[in-house]
Amino acid sequence: MSNPGMTAALLCAVLALAATDALAGPCGSDIAQFEAAIRASQGNPLAGLTAPQSLGADLSHQPTPASLKQAQARLKKQFAATMARAKRYDAQGNRQGCTRALAAAKRMYIL
Repeated sequence: MSNPGMTAALLCAVLALAATDALAGPCGSDIAQFEAAIRASQGNPLAGLTAPQSLGADLSHQPTPASLKQAQARLKKQFAATMARAKRYDAQGNRQGCTRALAAAKRMYIL
């Protein structure tokens, strides 16, 4: 479910959310490293957002262009929200919350 153009646009939006605060808290350097790895992967056609297979796919239903577009939009929103949560926890000094949110974001993005 990776689309390099849409992924790049999403990445820019996520990075703009709190670029200046990236190193402010307990896991800010980890966030910055992950964002740098995402930027570095932009030319890689195998890199990008990913999600588990849907129930419909398990039942051998073929996806439609509309369902793929919806799934991609949902995944982008989820990724952006997860990264924003990691940055918010980092800004609050909540290492455990930040680490959990960042780990969830890393599971969504294949580098």
